[in-house]
Amino acid sequence: MRKDQQATAVDYAAGGIRRMLTEEQVLAIIPVSGVTLWRMVRDGRFPRPHYISPNRKVWFSDEIVAWQNDVERQRQRRPARAKS
Repeated sequence: MRKDQQATAVDYAAGGIRRMLTEEQVLAIIPVSGVTLWRMVRDGRFPRPHYISPNRKVWFSDEIVAWQNDVERQRQRRPARAKS
């Protein structure tokens, strides 16, 4: 578990409330289509949803934030492309 995930896990274990997001809310945050979102989930490139009932899936907002931070870290590690 990464440090940011550890801190989050500790915060919520202490009684904090984790905000749940519907697919519609996730798609309002992440600028991709629904199909692309599911491809990313399938390929392990985006957090899997949690089912809170048989037909209701949600994502925890802290997991989305951690994913966004990972995307930013990966972007910073890549060398800049040379302009042609």
